[in-house]
Amino acid sequence: MGLREDALNYHSKGRKGKIETGITKECKNQKDITLAYSPGVAEPCKEIARDPSLVYEYTAKGNLVAVVTNGTAVLGLGAIGPMAGKPVMEGKAVLFKMFADIDCYDIELNAKTPEEIISACRMLEPTFGGINLEDIKAPECFEVEEKLREELDIPVFHDDQHGTAIVSGAALLNACEITGRNISDVKCVVNGAGAAAIACAQMYINLGLKKENLILCDSKGVVYKGRTEGMNKYKERFENETRKRTLAEAIEGADFFCGLSVAGAVTKEMVSTMARDPIIFAMANPDPEISPMDIKSVRQDAIIATGRSDYPNQVNNVLGYPYIFRGTMDVLSRRINEEMKMAAVHAIAALAKEDIPESVTKSYANSSELGFGREYLIPKPFDPRLLLRVAPAVAKAAMDTKVSRKNIDLEQYVDQLESRLGILQSVTRKIKRNVVVANRTHGKKLKVVLPEGTSPKILKAAEIVRSEGICEPILIGNIEKIKQLIQEIKLEKQLAGVEIIDPSDDKRTEKYASLLLEKRARKGVTRMGAYELMTGDHHYFASMMVDSGEADAFCSGVHHNYGDTLRPALQIIGTKADKVLAGIYMLLWKDKSIFVADTTVNINSNAEQLAQIAIQTHDMAKIYLNELPRVAMLSFSNFGSTKHPESDKVCKATDIVKRLRPDIEIDGEMQADFALSSELLERSYGFSTLKGPANVLIFPDLTSGNIAYKLLSKLGGATSIGPILTGMKKPVNVLARNCDIEEIVNLITFTIHRVQNGM
Repeated sequence: MGLREDALNYHSKGRKGKIETGITKECKNQKDITLAYSPGVAEPCKEIARDPSLVYEYTAKGNLVAVVTNGTAVLGLGAIGPMAGKPVMEGKAVLFKMFADIDCYDIELNAKTPEEIISACRMLEPTFGGINLEDIKAPECFEVEEKLREELDIPVFHDDQHGTAIVSGAALLNACEITGRNISDVKCVVNGAGAAAIACAQMYINLGLKKENLILCDSKGVVYKGRTEGMNKYKERFENETRKRTLAEAIEGADFFCGLSVAGAVTKEMVSTMARDPIIFAMANPDPEISPMDIKSVRQDAIIATGRSDYPNQVNNVLGYPYIFRGTMDVLSRRINEEMKMAAVHAIAALAKEDIPESVTKSYANSSELGFGREYLIPKPFDPRLLLRVAPAVAKAAMDTKVSRKNIDLEQYVDQLESRLGILQSVTRKIKRNVVVANRTHGKKLKVVLPEGTSPKILKAAEIVRSEGICEPILIGNIEKIKQLIQEIKLEKQLAGVEIIDPSDDKRTEKYASLLLEKRARKGVTRMGAYELMTGDHHYFASMMVDSGEADAFCSGVHHNYGDTLRPALQIIGTKADKVLAGIYMLLWKDKSIFVADTTVNINSNAEQLAQIAIQTHDMAKIYLNELPRVAMLSFSNFGSTKHPESDKVCKATDIVKRLRPDIEIDGEMQADFALSSELLERSYGFSTLKGPANVLIFPDLTSGNIAYKLLSKLGGATSIGPILTGMKKPVNVLARNCDIEEIVNLITFTIHRVQNGM
């Protein structure tokens, strides 16, 4: 099936179109309806009538954007009309929601003149917190935006202009840095004089490019001083005193070409006449002014960007407008001013220089090649960090320039933004922050030993935890091989001075082998066997480092079976005398999180073990949950409804916990649906001691626990942190086999946090 058929099928299958409305409050009974509508709705109405600013408190206005068009300049399709433009506006609404959690209505207007568009938007102001103008032809779009910005008390933003200008401006800054140019010296040619081209030209000047160094061209050639044909007041701003009259003449010797015109406007011959390391942004859609292949055929030194996703350096407005509106609306800004746009430019440019998470590289072909440079000038659209960098930068600029109605704490704001991405980001960021603060307070970083030192994933994770101040990694493995890998993945600077240990050539190996022999002498281990284990299995050496206090924690398992990773730690470090070894997962959704155990260790615990697992899981959950833990002891039976040794075991375990730890809110045995529904539990078993839905689930055996957490992860959409081992004398965590770099970093961070909290 071709692109045309795929696209038509995508838009028409199932529920037609791409968007729908939803509700944000429960509406399950008569009381809910009374509050949502009559008579309860009268109360917020009266409050807003008394103080109109409270509309942002009691309605969705503050998170609602109108995407407005009259369909006169739709993508590369031209004046196809408002109805034909509707799929594009729906798409815009999808991207607003997907990338920045902003709700949108697409508004297609039968408006022929700028005055009609202005009048319609003026009447929409009470409904929306912001207006995104889209696909309105030039020069009318300039007039519409200018008038609305003057008249309305909500932000108005024409993305076709400013979105392209902001994203290409960020790309230009980075291209100048890579080619060793100062933007004030850059000679620039902008081809095209529509909305995007005019805005880009102005943006480049705002960034420091000299006006006399910029030549604007349109379909009639150079916009020069004194030209009268095809001119308007917007083009006149960029008149240049030059004798050049054609694009070919203008581009000769230029450092930078910005194309927002038509396919084929630029030839190979033109490109060949440009200055050294030419910067060429051929952004005509769907086909660029000249293809990257044609550019490279004559200028191997060129840095190229286009508007297409199938070439490097896609100048995509989605890098800007969702996050610009997010930051704007979260401080209730009245407008989007030049300072806010400039803040977005610098935030996008800066993000391109940061290391790229594996979650981003997975989304793209040739992901191993991603990294700041000629083919990575700006971030990729699926980089979730854009929300965390651009929105706060824009919000800060709004507050600094006094156009916001509301001031916010920017550090807390980043936490709030991460919760929009998902609770995992919010939780892990808080844990990381606590770890780093504790390290600074104590004046040192704890050490985590990583036995899989020859794994590129482990090396990249080691660089992250080191650079973020989480801990100091110790790498185990062949020293030369590790150093070679560090060089291959370009981490020499970041991992300079990192401790690397080869057990086959380390002075501690003999001592560690003797200590292992003492521990395992009557368990089948000989002197020679102890030495071979210590040199041949790096998990033994790593475990001995932790046991002897030369490292604070141990993490491994990316390339090894769970049992092979855990066994050396159990033999050397061992479990606490009063604890039970168990595997715990923290499962996270956007609006909630739960702990589940045991999921990885005990095949069939007895009642005493099950009780201890419940206590240990509760105590861990108490640190990481944002609410008090409520423990449910799960079974196929509800409070004695089915007599069976397995359900009796769970009932007995519950009684043990209540006796040993009366401070724990716990009940059981119970089925999972009753544990997770207060309404169901209250209706059938009002005597239950749980005061809300359970957020700690203790499974009766490994089979049910392991199956359940995997189903919740795969089918239930949960993100998991784990497995977290509890019960060891010192913190040891076994990584899930084949987990990604982000998961490794999260678990190392979790492990260090446990060390700091004496867990």
